[in-house]
Amino acid sequence: MDLRLPGPRGLLRRPRRLIAAVAAVVVLAGAGTWTAAVASDDTRTVRRTDRVMAVDGVRLDTSYFTSPSAGRRPAVLLAHGFGGSKDDVRQQAEDLAKDGYAVLTWSARGFGTSTGKIGLNDPKGEVADVSKLIDWLARQPEVELDRPGDPRVGVAGASYGGAVSLLAAGYDHRVDAIAPAITYWNLADALFPNGVFKRLWAGIFINSGGGCGKFEPELCRMYERVAESGRPDAEGRKLLEERSPSAVAGRIKVATLLVQGQSDSLFPLGQADAAAKAIRAGGAPVDVDWIAGGHDGGDLETSRIQARVKTWFDRYLKRDKGADTGPAFRITRTGGIDSTDGAALLRGASGQTYPGLESGQRSVALTGGEQRFQNPAGASPPAVSSLPGLGGSGGLAQLSSLGVGVSLDFPGQYARFDSAPVSGDLRITGSPTATVHVTSTSDDAVLFAKVYDVGPGSARPVLPSQLVTPVRVEGAKAGRDVTLTLPAIDHEVQKGHRLRLVLASTDLGYASPAAPATYTVSLKSDLKVPTAPGVTTAAAPLPAWVWWLPLAGAVIALALLLTARRRTATPAPDPELAEVPLQITDLSKRYAKSADRYAVRDLSFRVEKGQVLGLLGPNGAGKTTTLRMLMGLIRPDGGEIRVFGHAVRPGAPVLSRVGAFVEGAGFLPHLSGRENLELYWRATGRPPEDAHLEEALEIAGLGDALARAVRTYSQGMRQRLAIAQAMLGLPDLLILDEPTNGLDPPQIREMREVMIRYAAGGRTVIVSSHLLAEVEQSCTHLVVMDRGRLVQAGPVGEIVGSGDTLLVGTAAPVDAPVVEKVAALPGVASAVRTEDGLLVRLDPGGTAERLVVELVRLEVPVASVGPHRRLEDAFLTLIGGSA
Repeated sequence: MDLRLPGPRGLLRRPRRLIAAVAAVVVLAGAGTWTAAVASDDTRTVRRTDRVMAVDGVRLDTSYFTSPSAGRRPAVLLAHGFGGSKDDVRQQAEDLAKDGYAVLTWSARGFGTSTGKIGLNDPKGEVADVSKLIDWLARQPEVELDRPGDPRVGVAGASYGGAVSLLAAGYDHRVDAIAPAITYWNLADALFPNGVFKRLWAGIFINSGGGCGKFEPELCRMYERVAESGRPDAEGRKLLEERSPSAVAGRIKVATLLVQGQSDSLFPLGQADAAAKAIRAGGAPVDVDWIAGGHDGGDLETSRIQARVKTWFDRYLKRDKGADTGPAFRITRTGGIDSTDGAALLRGASGQTYPGLESGQRSVALTGGEQRFQNPAGASPPAVSSLPGLGGSGGLAQLSSLGVGVSLDFPGQYARFDSAPVSGDLRITGSPTATVHVTSTSDDAVLFAKVYDVGPGSARPVLPSQLVTPVRVEGAKAGRDVTLTLPAIDHEVQKGHRLRLVLASTDLGYASPAAPATYTVSLKSDLKVPTAPGVTTAAAPLPAWVWWLPLAGAVIALALLLTARRRTATPAPDPELAEVPLQITDLSKRYAKSADRYAVRDLSFRVEKGQVLGLLGPNGAGKTTTLRMLMGLIRPDGGEIRVFGHAVRPGAPVLSRVGAFVEGAGFLPHLSGRENLELYWRATGRPPEDAHLEEALEIAGLGDALARAVRTYSQGMRQRLAIAQAMLGLPDLLILDEPTNGLDPPQIREMREVMIRYAAGGRTVIVSSHLLAEVEQSCTHLVVMDRGRLVQAGPVGEIVGSGDTLLVGTAAPVDAPVVEKVAALPGVASAVRTEDGLLVRLDPGGTAERLVVELVRLEVPVASVGPHRRLEDAFLTLIGGSA
């Protein structure tokens, strides 16, 4: 398992003109072996020198990077992540060297080609090694000195390397600035949170280090002891605390840039919070940056973070007072979806001060009386919050996109307490808290607390960042009040959603008591959620169409008015279609100036009330042309379109029953969202009472943002406002062209709920989208087009086919005995091996969620899980790969 903060790995750039070439020159110098790299007269070219350095009987593999420019310069030590080596930070080292730093990288003890046992940043081992490296830097002629033996030096690294950055600052006064990322402050708290053993992550540590024998003997003995008992002990905790930056908190007096991941069940945001408080208490400047990703996956924002680290060192190593180090607190929030590849777009929010995890607390009342639930024998089956080690693009991200999400609580094994629907959008930034009363039939109880975001109707609850707080309650037989500090998150709860506090008896990632017990839990307080009011999200830039589209719309409206008198006679209504929202018959449209090339040809399909119909097809299939003809914007060359029995022509009265959202909408940026909608409706000339404004807004779920000026809206908020505009008057037929462009994953989920709620009232929705997985979840029916013609139409289930077969991708081949065990699982009809994993067919009662749990229990190396045939497969089959 790789716990590194990945960055681009690059070879040394080939110099434009060689003055000298030194190939594999090896000399014995002092205690090490040197290998010189190629030099150049290009001052932007980096020289790398490799050296194996002997330190206290251990051989450390190092690389030294400098540029040929004259003069002394500050130095930077770059540390790698757990399971990695110096090669992982080579590109960052080259970049810093080009920017005027002398950079030293090394492979820590037990990694790469360095020797020695892994000590988990033992002060007498890995941390002492850093001081020896600083000694060496002090002797280099390129390195700037503050005094003899004291180089101007900073230390940066991620995960394991981030911790050694903090420890080096605490143990060696010569360190001048540090930039640790996604790391721990107290390793005991990280692996033994609240007295509960984080079993899966601890096992990943041992395995990714090469096995227990690669570690210092006392660490190996501690792990085996705790893993066997399932319960941390005081000796184990002391061992980890001695290797933690928290042990030298009072000695860290240097400028610190703390970067922590929001998607991180190993080292959650609370670790950085504790570090920030302690270091700031010592008088040092501290900035905090919450990135989108972490050890559980997601975007690690490597380029942005490395640029910020460089600026941080410019300010505190080069002493450049003009260097802009950024805000005291920055957090990355998703700000939309790239319509070209479906990737999340990231936006920053910032504050002038770090708010901590309790700022701006609001009380949210919860309901639910005293509840009893079981801790099952053997703590099995376990609930699932996250799957450590499956955080990449083929792991949790893929499972979540399938609606599986791996968040699962088993009936009878948890208590739940729900809030009322929130009255407006609620942004939680920090750690929610609540107090509960716990009793148990056993002396001790282990509970797992989490807060879900629950959407309206049957929407699947969402566990923000897949995080959970474990807590051990000692003396629970007599009853105890317990204050729960839940994981720190940054999550927007949309209007109409509820918060749900869940206390479960088991979790896959942790060790739980094996003895069966009954837990009884009741509420003692409201749920308190922090809102960090001083943190504001940067407004997205307004696209050009916001300014010119209103004027263009007015011109088009005037043109339609002037040409209205020249309309041809409209065919009489068809009474048999009076209750049919849409009937398209033999519809054709030629390309301009072409007699035989068609954008749409002989297209026929029908849409009934209450349907959510997805219009699919590759680029050039004719989808947009069809929608424009449906809205009366262009005339067909053949065939007809009837809406509720009335033929559609430009300006046809029946179009008043059609609402449309096509390629965004124009809003006046200085007006509020509500004022824009009211202005639009007045321009239609229809009575105000016919707008059904409040009903449309309730369905759209815009919340308190309606009172703000549109110029402050994110792209996602403007998208939702545009769709609310399309719903004004509650049209019987709603047309949405790419409605999820610019929306982040939670907003896409909300948009799905909007469409479903709208159609539930007997109205009809037609949606054109390139996000096939979203269409599959949102739509009841599909129309597939290709090259202007109808390929297939019908219910989603008929087109996609059976969903009872899952394709389980695995990181390694699965042995035949394990396949037999999978086939024998409850809810599984059959399991066969494939080239990439397993093909599992479920019984009628089987679910993907339960299958994931059982596969992990059987130690199947799951890399991905998905339907054997998805809409994407069906779509590509239907269009013959022309997409």
